Amino acid sequence: MAKQRQLKLGALLHGVGGGTSMWRHPDAQPDASVNFGLYKQWVQKAEEGKFDLIFIADGLYINEKSIPHFLNRFEPITILSALAAVSKNIGLVGTLSTSYSEPFTVARQFASLDKISDGRAGWNIVTSPLEGSALNYGKKEHPEHDKRYRIATEYLEVVRGLWDSWEDDAFVRNKETGVFFDPEKMHVLNHEGEFFSVKGPLNIARSKQGQPVIFQAGASEVGKNYASKEADAVFTGHEAVEDAAAFYQDVKARAAGFGRNPDEVLIFPGISPIIGGTPEEAERKYEEVASLVTIENALDYLGRFFEHHDFSQYPLDEPFPELGDLGKNSFQSGTDKIKRDAKEKGLTLRQVALQSATPRGGFIGTPEQVADKIQAWFEAGAADGFMITAAVPNGLEDFVDHVVPILQDRGIYRTEYESDTLRGNLGLPVPENRYSKAQTVAVRS
Repeated sequence: MAKQRQLKLGALLHGVGGGTSMWRHPDAQPDASVNFGLYKQWVQKAEEGKFDLIFIADGLYINEKSIPHFLNRFEPITILSALAAVSKNIGLVGTLSTSYSEPFTVARQFASLDKISDGRAGWNIVTSPLEGSALNYGKKEHPEHDKRYRIATEYLEVVRGLWDSWEDDAFVRNKETGVFFDPEKMHVLNHEGEFFSVKGPLNIARSKQGQPVIFQAGASEVGKNYASKEADAVFTGHEAVEDAAAFYQDVKARAAGFGRNPDEVLIFPGISPIIGGTPEEAERKYEEVASLVTIENALDYLGRFFEHHDFSQYPLDEPFPELGDLGKNSFQSGTDKIKRDAKEKGLTLRQVALQSATPRGGFIGTPEQVADKIQAWFEAGAADGFMITAAVPNGLEDFVDHVVPILQDRGIYRTEYESDTLRGNLGLPVPENRYSKAQTVAVRS
């Protein structure tokens, strides 16, 4: 009998929150984004809930209008390395840009995190949407959208090649003979490409999961192609189950078109559950946080998606302004959706700004109601798992304490970890070292 498909869960640890004002809530810790003790509590709570992974997002440019969390927060690799020491089974996934870093350095960083955590590292590949990022890296201009993905494609090719520098049994470490490593099992990359020239080899070997797990979140056409071809898991965001299911089927079909097993490309919609003992209590929790957002905050938040555009120059209660191609070189799929929805629904600037800054989401209610909806999406083929973001203070704790047991009782979510590696818990195969694989093929032929 076929094993029942199991739900996967991740937790986005986002300090004082992904919005403008949650830090003002009476129950919030306003220094949460740089509070290691709190991050330690969160990762251990997520591990108590048998989550597959925690995720640290990132960005490379701020100004005075950036949301509070972005102004003062941990760098992902650093905090994940610290969290590796206070956790055991949970995956540790961080964002790092292919547009503003070097492949050799990044290969070392993630390989080191993978070793420190004994096979629990994951890399969320981003191409950096914010144009201002160029100003922090001595660049004259931000690469245009499609070029950023060409860079990312070659970048990942280099990093994966470096990760395979050492075959898994290369380090002999024989004290009697004095042989530390087998030189025939060390491999130089010698990559020469359009954007990168990297000799190698990398000065750290693979972990027991082979290579870190690759995550990606592109929703544009070029982004979906990149994710389908390269990613092990895909972060996405949809309001309706029908849209989520369409995206799910689209990415899986593209993956098959690239010769991949669609079951090895996992889809994780992001959701922000708000849980109460009654539907009314859950709604009250949402309203408490939403009421903290001023229209000025909301306009600044909206502007971030449009290259920090100043929306205060437009009338608030007239139709959303025509912006032309503004946003095309930043959050392309997101800004296209904002403009399209505003036009189709006849929304004013005030409505668009407040909806962006205080998204209500559909996962608000009692633990049973939230579990019902998660199960419905999962069984409808709209998700392999979900990325959980705390939309209110103690949101992660509420989810683990009250929703996880229901999902476990229904048999769709684990009660114990299957593995102590991220790949093992996600059900993904260990990638064979390319050089070992080539030798095996040569022997067989």
